[in-house]
Amino acid sequence: MVMALTAADVAAATRGRLVAGNATTPIGRISIDSRSLSAGDFFVAIRGERFDGHAFAADAVARGAAGVMVSDGRAIPGSTSAVVVEVADTTTALQDLARWVRRKSGARVVAITGSAGKTTTKEICAELLSTQYRVFRNKGNLNNHIGLPLSLLDLREAPDVAVVELGMNHPGEIRTLVGIAEPEVRVWTNVGDAHIGFFETADAIADAKAEVIESARPDDVLVANANDARVIGRIVPFKGRVVTFGTDIEADVVARDVKLRGLEGTSASVSTPSGGFELRSPLLGLGNLSNVLAATAVAVTMNVPTNAIADRIGSLRPAHHRGELLRLPGGVTLVDDSYNSSPAALKRALETIASANGSARKVAVLGQMLELGEHGARLHQECGLAAARAGLDLLIAVGGDNARELAAAAVAAGMAPGAVIHVANNADAVAAALQRVRPGDLVLVKGSRGIGLDVVVDRLRAEFA
Repeated sequence: MVMALTAADVAAATRGRLVAGNATTPIGRISIDSRSLSAGDFFVAIRGERFDGHAFAADAVARGAAGVMVSDGRAIPGSTSAVVVEVADTTTALQDLARWVRRKSGARVVAITGSAGKTTTKEICAELLSTQYRVFRNKGNLNNHIGLPLSLLDLREAPDVAVVELGMNHPGEIRTLVGIAEPEVRVWTNVGDAHIGFFETADAIADAKAEVIESARPDDVLVANANDARVIGRIVPFKGRVVTFGTDIEADVVARDVKLRGLEGTSASVSTPSGGFELRSPLLGLGNLSNVLAATAVAVTMNVPTNAIADRIGSLRPAHHRGELLRLPGGVTLVDDSYNSSPAALKRALETIASANGSARKVAVLGQMLELGEHGARLHQECGLAAARAGLDLLIAVGGDNARELAAAAVAAGMAPGAVIHVANNADAVAAALQRVRPGDLVLVKGSRGIGLDVVVDRLRAEFA
């Protein structure tokens, strides 16, 4: 049953003023995009860096919106029966409304942060919890100060549990998101080098991520990575209960006898406070094993039986462009990890390629990793070394100077110069891949979102269909 929401509720939740329309008007879906509105929806005019939603308030009403929320009275549509709620700041009001809906929904909220694996951990958590509960998960990676509130507004559908992710690229952002979501379960997966260009050091990233432990209630739970010293070193002040996870370490949920099975995934013996089980995950690599263990810790905390956890883990599938294994009819095996990249995640992906058997050649199309600032050259050099150590037969590095550094480091580490190619952009990467990839190859495609290597995946899929 969908939670009813009226214009009066919106005004009260946002400390706004109802300046037009009827207080009892029912409010449908809430959107910040006037183009997506249907009759009865409610438009929030967000003012951003490149646009101002107030310019589209009148259009929203013309499209049949039940009402609009504005902070600029000049944007109020004239002579309309639509609801108009005026607030001091529409972004803050959107967050306040999301928190109000979250509280009214009665759902338990699981919030996940970390430098890598947030979306995958979110998806696995949702899968494991769905064996026992009605679960909402936020779509894609809507994890910032606007995306998270929009996700939480969907809790009007009254699920038992909501699983969301919290992203950040500056201090204070996680604190804001925790204040909106008020999670009962917080998950801190790791600290890595993603977004390090916005920070001086990895320790500074860890300090910002540590905001996830703030404002905790005594009954709240923190799920933390016991293998990550930067995580464990910062969770002591947490005021709730801590549940740890890790591999070959003292932890509440621990995997031992870990076996990398190449392109078949991983296996391990897992111990939990609720009992043990044999884990066989089809997700690739040790990074995904850590994600699975984090989600297992959440599921155990929420009383999901271990047999249900083990069964669901065995049928997991990666999210689109996030480590998908594609065995193409034309004889190429493609690991599509093109959604995003960071140095730590790339090194883990290369470890997976190194452990894989059965291919004629190992090929990697690696895009430049963005938002690394002054650390970029060094981190790309480290990844070039990792590429050489992975036993690649062909490397195509894509992007600017840092991609060139990656390619040069791979050659310096022993790859033949003729086996390493640097190209400037994704169009040239497509051409290089189509010219050189052949049946029998295992191909990893991974790069920052801004490099756009998903087009390489699409063209290879078409070529070897």
